[in-house]
Amino acid sequence: MSEAVAVLHGGFGRVCLYAMDRTMVPHAHREGHLLFHVQGPPSEVYVDGRPIPLGPGQAVAVNPWQTHYYGQPTPGVQTLVLVLYIRPTWFRSGIGRKVSALRFGRAAIQVSGNLRKLVDASAVIDRDQGDPAINDWLLTLTEYCFDQSRRGDDALGPFASVHDFRLRKAIQLLEDRVCEPVELDAVARAAGLSRPHFYKLFRYQVGVTPNIYLNSLRMERAIDRLTGSNEAVASIGLDLGFSSQAAFSRFFIANGVVPPSAYRRSAQIACVQ
Repeated sequence: MSEAVAVLHGGFGRVCLYAMDRTMVPHAHREGHLLFHVQGPPSEVYVDGRPIPLGPGQAVAVNPWQTHYYGQPTPGVQTLVLVLYIRPTWFRSGIGRKVSALRFGRAAIQVSGNLRKLVDASAVIDRDQGDPAINDWLLTLTEYCFDQSRRGDDALGPFASVHDFRLRKAIQLLEDRVCEPVELDAVARAAGLSRPHFYKLFRYQVGVTPNIYLNSLRMERAIDRLTGSNEAVASIGLDLGFSSQAAFSRFFIANGVVPPSAYRRSAQIACVQ
């Protein structure tokens, strides 16, 4: 079974050290995403359906709201992976230069030289709460990957943004109803869109399907409550619309690597803003 070796939360987002042994489901999230191989057999990350190698000297960058999933070629064999979830607003304010968005140019990152020295999995193990060094380390690591990914004329592809007022209304409805059973057809009608137009417009402007977006919202809410309260796991799952703790656990494992109870045990709240 996959394991959460260490989990660190802070103003930067999240840093996780995972021992991965299974393939995940396609998902997305609002943070920028970096994955680094630490030890074990090489694997791959599918970004927009394309396999990107994750192994010695090979890392993977994923943009906010870009569909992706981890693939384990040999199920049951663990690969230790350092995983970063970087908040775009934190990155933009931290680097002190004009960047409109945390948007990587390429998914494949070469880990060598100074970048290799920065990829240190021990940085998240037994980290003292409030240690400001974690901020500096994450900012430098992310900036190296960001700059490398954008080198070359072919690095950047088309970038969509949400500008249709009907779609903004639909997104707000999903945000408001994340803890309720949601019928996406009803959301489409409430926003004044037909079902086919709603799905097409959502995929084009947001970058993911409405289903993946809703799953991401539920994961965010689940993580916030797991790490910010002492509520029972079963209660959190029921409040998020799952019929049982088992159903909630299956969802959390598929989208977040480990069971919710294991994630909670491994999480540390870093008092770093």
